[in-house]
Amino acid sequence: MRRSKIRRLVVGVCVLGLCTYLVAASSVGGYHLLKKVPLGASPGGGEYFDYITVDPASRRVYMSHGTEFKVLNADSLAVAGTISGDFKHNHGMAVVPELNKGFISDGELEQAFVVDLKTFKTTGQVKADKDADYILYDPGSKRVLVFNGGAHTATVIDPATNAVVGTVALGGQPEQAVADGKGMVYDNIASTNEVVAIDARALKVTARWSVAPAGQPTSIAMDRQHRRLFVGGRNPKMLVMMDADSGKVIGQPFPIGDRVDANIFDPQTGMVAAATREGTIHIFHEDSPDKLSVVETVQSEFGAKTMGFDPKTHRLFVTTSDFDPAPPPTEKQRNPQPVAKPGTFRVLIYGRG
Repeated sequence: MRRSKIRRLVVGVCVLGLCTYLVAASSVGGYHLLKKVPLGASPGGGEYFDYITVDPASRRVYMSHGTEFKVLNADSLAVAGTISGDFKHNHGMAVVPELNKGFISDGELEQAFVVDLKTFKTTGQVKADKDADYILYDPGSKRVLVFNGGAHTATVIDPATNAVVGTVALGGQPEQAVADGKGMVYDNIASTNEVVAIDARALKVTARWSVAPAGQPTSIAMDRQHRRLFVGGRNPKMLVMMDADSGKVIGQPFPIGDRVDANIFDPQTGMVAAATREGTIHIFHEDSPDKLSVVETVQSEFGAKTMGFDPKTHRLFVTTSDFDPAPPPTEKQRNPQPVAKPGTFRVLIYGRG
């Protein structure tokens, strides 16, 4: 009788675990391609694309495209406009809704361009630094941070006045960052295999945490309620979950594809997603603040490594193009990458509906 009870208990626990997994998978899985929208050639030649910003309130998706930004309607998925200016090599856009402003980082010009979000016209420039790359708005401190890859710094801007209020030394090459909405910003430092915690009001780094067993951290997202960071590394290629207060890596790491570049978190469903250049979108579920589980791997297209997320529709937006093979190595460029073909830029929209 006792053995029978034990067997029933074991079976019950297994069934419960399976049911929990199935519920998690059904709530965030089943992503597939909904639409592919061609976006044309970048003015001035060449083909380059980087970060995607979704503004849920205005229902717009802003997509970096070399010397311009393409704007998509998040509901109709139609092109809503183009932001153009004296851009040379733009990377990302930070939206400040209360001021009706956007700030666009340009790595070649070492600038942040100010944009009127009603007219899509550039209205000013703010000096950043070498390889101005990722950019975000922190509503907690009401500041815009530009992460300068070549200078290993963050330029901090007051968006109300367009003035630089300070510079934060990061101690290595920054990549994607995330704000907790309370004045703390967490940034990947790819060259030192760390995440740094930045006090955006005090303008200083308050902590440095190793991302081991992952390495070369590049992408990051945050569960703000439970204070969890989701960090994607390129070498080793892993996704890890980290406590945003202690820096402790929690639970097991998960393998992901090559050259991850963007993570997102959906607070409504607990979904975590990571997009990689090899053309995979890895979908996970936050079962609890201490446990992640694998849900599915969605096959997208080569090059689709930057990603935006619409919390209203739960859609994922990734951009890519066609590519020519990488050129032969040179003394200056020992690890050349495949070259995007001009005029083939497009956005892929994935959803569950």
